[in-house]
Amino acid sequence: MPIVVNLDVMMARRKMSLSELSERVDLTLANLSILKTGKARAIRFSTLEAICIVLNCQPGDILEFQPEPEKL
Repeated sequence: MPIVVNLDVMMARRKMSLSELSERVDLTLANLSILKTGKARAIRFSTLEAICIVLNCQPGDILEFQPEPEKL
């Protein structure tokens, strides 16, 4: 999938655990884990906004587009 989720990178930069982020964003640990591992198929803007507020970052710091070579 050409959309890469860099949530783990941002969490490491902020020295924040998944459970701490889960509590501060008010999202279940399971749903946050699905997002972190890149298995999520969608994310609500309100969730993305909450994550960006807590991690003090931009949406582009979390989500990255990496085109597949054969589709260039």
